[in-house]
Amino acid sequence: MSTTPGGGSLSGLSEDEAKEFHRIFMQSFILFTVIAIIAHVLVWMWRPWLPGEGGYSSLMEGAQLALTALPIFG
Repeated sequence: MSTTPGGGSLSGLSEDEAKEFHRIFMQSFILFTVIAIIAHVLVWMWRPWLPGEGGYSSLMEGAQLALTALPIFG
């Protein structure tokens, strides 16, 4: 840990406080990462973001259908 010439750390935390902060930070980061992975898997199962066997042309058909229905709502 870096120290200033006066003997204190640059962050103003003692070594024990810095270790406690690091522990909480790492636990929070791991929890966030796990939740993000689960969310990505669930979204992938709901609506895959890579095209299927029909390729991007199947996506274009859906977009064209939506565009033809647009004047109905406007």
